[in-house]
Amino acid sequence: MENKRIYLCLAHMSDNGEELKYIKEAFDTNWVVPLGPNVNSFECDLEEYVNKNDVEDLHKRVVALSSGTAAVHLALLALGVGPGDEVLTQSFTFCASANPIVYLGATPVFVDSETDTWNMDPALLEHAIADRIAKTGRKPKAIVPVTLYGMPYKIDQIMAVAKRYGIPVVEDAAEGLGSRYRGRMLGTFGDYGVLSFNGNKMITTSGGGALICPSTEARERILWYATQAREAYPYYQHEAIGYNYRLSNVSAGIGRGQMTVLDDHIAHHRHVAKLYREAFADVDGIAFHDEGEGMKSNFWLSTILLDEGLRVKGEELAYTKPIQGAVGGAAGVVHGGDAIHTDCEPNRNVEGLRLTLSEAGIESRPLWKPMHRQPVYQTTVKSVAYSNGVSERIFRHGLCLPSGPQVSDADVERIVNTIKSSIL
Repeated sequence: MENKRIYLCLAHMSDNGEELKYIKEAFDTNWVVPLGPNVNSFECDLEEYVNKNDVEDLHKRVVALSSGTAAVHLALLALGVGPGDEVLTQSFTFCASANPIVYLGATPVFVDSETDTWNMDPALLEHAIADRIAKTGRKPKAIVPVTLYGMPYKIDQIMAVAKRYGIPVVEDAAEGLGSRYRGRMLGTFGDYGVLSFNGNKMITTSGGGALICPSTEARERILWYATQAREAYPYYQHEAIGYNYRLSNVSAGIGRGQMTVLDDHIAHHRHVAKLYREAFADVDGIAFHDEGEGMKSNFWLSTILLDEGLRVKGEELAYTKPIQGAVGGAAGVVHGGDAIHTDCEPNRNVEGLRLTLSEAGIESRPLWKPMHRQPVYQTTVKSVAYSNGVSERIFRHGLCLPSGPQVSDADVERIVNTIKSSIL
């Protein structure tokens, strides 16, 4: 029998069909719009979830939005970010952490990673702040740390730096729903917290996100911006630029159903991570990226690093022809091209292993390419970078492995066996 194709991370619907129930309710009541009962209930479910922790009572409010990118955008807008400002953000991340800074006419200041969590380096962050103040006479407007692959960043240290300089924090926890640090959920430590419900996240609304807000007043302001910034008149009056960022009632219905399986999904991702951890513990040349003390990662994606000297089957095929389509089932349209290499790319053994896994029907993917090495931020967009080489090194050595709810124990065994058998 032909082996099934194993995908990296696809959302899994609940077994009880709750999603369909709420979607049907939206159509039956004609609430097929970007507001409605499902949206309100989904937000309430999220608020209950993010405020539940082992340390202290929280009173965060949540706005459901069309994407995590929209959440980053509105959080920065609420903090007053605009043309001429600088915003410090993690370089080792997806572009959605940085692009909204540019939407607002501000300048991204990229801060490199530390080697433990792969997230923003607190010492380098402080150096960057002091240097920007010395060079510009102004402190950056905000800090955007990221929960990379669900791994909590060095929260105590980052927050201490932010407090020392009086700079607000927008936590990009788009990949970190359910990840915790000392019992408290990621996204609740900063002034604002960003969540994503894209189709490959811990739960999905097919596409969507949310912004965790510090107060009811802040929530109302975000909601106003997200619904085109209408003034209270019997006609459409606008005194500020708003955005069409509200989550639809149909999508929110999917989210309500997904909330019933969120804890199960997190438990499964952590179980898959445990299997990988144990399987690679005695494999020379492969290191599993694990959580540290006080951290509870959702392990949205399990990731490994390959030593540069490790030889694998498929290396001879790495970078022999241009890629014309999206790698790893990535959504959207990509530009095909004739170039094979860029000036910052995964090592040949990493690309060779990806090709070998793909040939076996197993989807894998390189890590995020650091933003400060992306051409658009080197040429087209004005940006500043404080680099220590860590994110570039990890990018060259790293690979994401299948981790989603549909990945079974047998699948993990097949993935691990394929990897081990590819080692020369």
